[in-house]
Amino acid sequence: MGLLSGSASVTRFAVTARPPEPDFDSAAFHAIAPGSEVRESIGFVPFELGAPYQVGNARWAFRVRIDRLRPDPTAVGERVKQLLAAEMEATGAPFVGRDKRRRLKELAEEELIVHAAPRSKIVEGALDGDVLYLGTTAKNAVGLVTGLLRRIGVTGEPKAPWLDRAEPEVASEVVPLRDAGQSVLGCRFLAALAGETDLFFEPIAGSVRLLAGETKVSLAGVVLADLLAYLERGAEVLAGKLTTGEVTFRLDGASWRIGGLAVETGRHDHWTELLDERLEKIAAVYELLDAKYAQLDPLAQGAPVPAEAGRPEVAVH
Repeated sequence: MGLLSGSASVTRFAVTARPPEPDFDSAAFHAIAPGSEVRESIGFVPFELGAPYQVGNARWAFRVRIDRLRPDPTAVGERVKQLLAAEMEATGAPFVGRDKRRRLKELAEEELIVHAAPRSKIVEGALDGDVLYLGTTAKNAVGLVTGLLRRIGVTGEPKAPWLDRAEPEVASEVVPLRDAGQSVLGCRFLAALAGETDLFFEPIAGSVRLLAGETKVSLAGVVLADLLAYLERGAEVLAGKLTTGEVTFRLDGASWRIGGLAVETGRHDHWTELLDERLEKIAAVYELLDAKYAQLDPLAQGAPVPAEAGRPEVAVH
């Protein structure tokens, strides 16, 4: 998944500051040298070897490479068993204490990490004027990339319609809001889509996550009837698979992040042309969502009636 190929999972930010010419090379990626004590390396790399970062007027495309050096956990476990057996044989003790076990595990990791190869992760991003698109919805990856961008003077804040409209925060005792910019209004927006015909929940191969009181509910398949029943009981919709009939994607309501977006494109001679078309279509999906939010105005709809609480997590297929 990424911005340039495959189905897109996207987190969007409003850029609050950036230099006229962001210096990506000043925070470039450097590989972990063999035998080094460095365990993690993160930095910018271009989309193509030797390619410029600037790909248009006020548009920059970049990749962030994250390399982590970790020993194989299975191998560590086996080596620890060997070290424990050797320790008990040497001391004659029937067991090994907790502190000694911890030191032996650290020793096993140090032994094995010498022969381990770094595991790499790539996150694609595009700085398009005053909007930043990151090709991931993973919280940890988003945090690493935005932290790296701050090092070169690029800062931003989550971009969502309730923030663009400067709407007041809405308290929720049900929906967990853990990250900046999240709002229960995105969940109310999803609930309001249940009766819409231009943007609606995927009717055949659907997927919806809800909170009914303290009960977590997952719906899959033909979801509409069950979804309406839960909404009547006051459930909050956390995420859902939406479609216009032409484009299908998942939306996390509270964070306004999209996932699983299949972007259909034409054939292009150069990767920058492909990126232009994909970014245009990703931006169009967000524009559709923002406009629909303004039309439905979740802030004016109020909170749902609380649902019955105290049931265990269930999955409905």
